[in-house]
Amino acid sequence: MPIVNIQVTREGTTPDRDSVTAEEKAALIKGVSELLLKVLNKPLESTFVVIEEVDTDNWGWGGLPALEYRRKVAVQKAGAES
Repeated sequence: MPIVNIQVTREGTTPDRDSVTAEEKAALIKGVSELLLKVLNKPLESTFVVIEEVDTDNWGWGGLPALEYRRKVAVQKAGAES
């Protein structure tokens, strides 16, 4: 029985949203389950998919909190374009 954990940031896919929609989550569950069926021959009814939304305050990369890292990259990109 496969158990798949998907972590996504608690952000929307558009600026006016602050989370992944129920429809997007359903599509992730369906797609992952179908992939496991196709690749590993795991029945849909024995595949579990867990989606966890992580607040942007709780993750980071490049040694910085995520939002700070994004600001840094944006500033660097703006400087490179001018």
